[in-house]
Amino acid sequence: MIDLSHKPWLKGEKVTLRPFKEEDFPHINACLTDEEVLKLTGSDMDFDFEEEEENILGWYRSRHTQTDRLDLAIVDSFLDILVGEAVINLYDESTHSMNFRILIGPQGRNRGLGTEATQLLIDYVFKNTTLHYLTLDVLEFNPRARHVYEKIGFVKVGINENELEFEGEWIDSMQMKLTRETWLSEEKT
Repeated sequence: MIDLSHKPWLKGEKVTLRPFKEEDFPHINACLTDEEVLKLTGSDMDFDFEEEEENILGWYRSRHTQTDRLDLAIVDSFLDILVGEAVINLYDESTHSMNFRILIGPQGRNRGLGTEATQLLIDYVFKNTTLHYLTLDVLEFNPRARHVYEKIGFVKVGINENELEFEGEWIDSMQMKLTRETWLSEEKT
């Protein structure tokens, strides 16, 4: 098992990754109810945030106590507000690997914040754990995210056909993987 009880503050040029705070909650709402976030994460488009608000906020308040995963707020360094989240979760003991996921809300798009946040968290994980690799799934209609993942070193390892039904069409998702060896070779360049 990997111990992720330490919740770091990771500082980049554009973003800081840090544990969630109470003042993040209005911005979490903006992210979780954003139509593009709902679409690109394959979430329920009819989700009623207001109905589930207390449960959701309770869930975010508990992220700092989790030892088997790392959930960090992505904070825009210039606006000093939460614009998304980056997560390492789903430990697989048989492969000594975990899953990576990220979401960027409306105030954080198209400025390289997601790229920097992804690199910061992945660098932290490989420098501070013994994980063999990280995995992720990206929906076919999210080429922007796929480009970021490929730039960082993730490679396609498979396809989940018909992963999501969206507006009457079935959408595939791509399975991607970043090994420690690839990360090390990318870090040296």
